[in-house]
Amino acid sequence: MNEKIEGNLIIIGGAEDKKGDKEILKRVANFINKDSDMLLIATIATEYPEKSYNNYHKVFSGLGIKNIEKLDISNREDACNKDNIELIKKCNLLFFTGGDQLRITSILGGTPIYDALKYICSEGRVIAGTSAGASVMSHTMIVQGEDEESPRKCTLKMSPGLGLIDSVIIDQHFAQRGRIGRLLTAVAQNPEVLGIGIDEDTAIVVSDKGIAEVIGSGAVYFLDGSSIVYSNVSEQYCDEVLSMFNVKLHVLKEGNKFNLIKKVPFEEDNLKNENTK
Repeated sequence: MNEKIEGNLIIIGGAEDKKGDKEILKRVANFINKDSDMLLIATIATEYPEKSYNNYHKVFSGLGIKNIEKLDISNREDACNKDNIELIKKCNLLFFTGGDQLRITSILGGTPIYDALKYICSEGRVIAGTSAGASVMSHTMIVQGEDEESPRKCTLKMSPGLGLIDSVIIDQHFAQRGRIGRLLTAVAQNPEVLGIGIDEDTAIVVSDKGIAEVIGSGAVYFLDGSSIVYSNVSEQYCDEVLSMFNVKLHVLKEGNKFNLIKKVPFEEDNLKNENTK
């Protein structure tokens, strides 16, 4: 992983609270100036863009954001539209809704919109995403895999993501859909990559220095395969249950933090001590 992760990212495990305290969406809203900055809601992943936009517009306007726009892209022609490109360049916060992550990559990949997205990320502007909008942030994303099953060698389908964060792979709706098996399979296939499973109504806020802070009501699971000493992950006998030794699991709750570069959790006091050395 690079020494520095570009951009400020808010990666949400899906089904975030929209009616109660709205803790996660409040945190999203507080990243910008609510009176003057622009929030851009990208509904690319969903087949019901108007419904999704209206839901989030209601929540974010209720949280005090005055300038909310919709990024309306349903095909690759829209991803070359100059007005859409300008919207991205002008926005202070881009929010990806849920849906199908392959819709995002297949529509945006190789287009001027994708270039604009990488540009605002490199500038450190905030990009948030929930559910499919979370999975798509990494270089490689999980597209399909068995829920609530033991990990098996050849049951996982992966695809290139948007590449906004290095050397991680993200899964969402994690505990609720029993996805530990498929994330273990992803890590076994490439132990250099850190697996991150995010529960519903839970998120990580990733700083440009690679620190991930957990917020929300659930847990975030960090799977580190860098010390694996054995696995049977090769595709021979592909129906076998996956076996691997010495994979490391960290489980963090709200307020806990994780160093994505060093692959270690830490307490705030320890971070202060490190910074004074």
